[in-house]
Amino acid sequence: MCRTLEQLTAEIIQSQISSKQMTTEEIKTAVSETFQALKSLQDAENGAVVDTEAVSTSSQALDPKKSIQKNKVICLECRQEFKMLSPKHLKLHGLTSTDYRKKYGFAARQPLCAKSLSEKRSQASKERGLPENLRKSIEARKKKVTDK
Repeated sequence: MCRTLEQLTAEIIQSQISSKQMTTEEIKTAVSETFQALKSLQDAENGAVVDTEAVSTSSQALDPKKSIQKNKVICLECRQEFKMLSPKHLKLHGLTSTDYRKKYGFAARQPLCAKSLSEKRSQASKERGLPENLRKSIEARKKKVTDK
């Protein structure tokens, strides 16, 4: 199972404290700097743009319904912002899309992407005639079943 950034930070700082004497202020500074360094490494690895405000509010609970916004979706595991929560990112947390939806109470068909992206995809599919073609194929399948 993946360790969180907080867990990794705690392990690193515990290691530093065991090897040298540190004041409370030095520990606070080390925790903050270590967490930020790990966060920036993770962001660089994921190719995500991070909002520093989201990082500072990571300790606050975020309503799952508010995590999917017009132009971004916020991962409820790490508070990073994306246009879409990819299976690759969710795998970093040891989750699949289905597990993530169940864990946070999303509907099974809820898109894990920003509303604007979902709207663009919907419009593009309508322009290509997908809804109409889908209706036709469903009707054709029903006819095959009733003909047998």
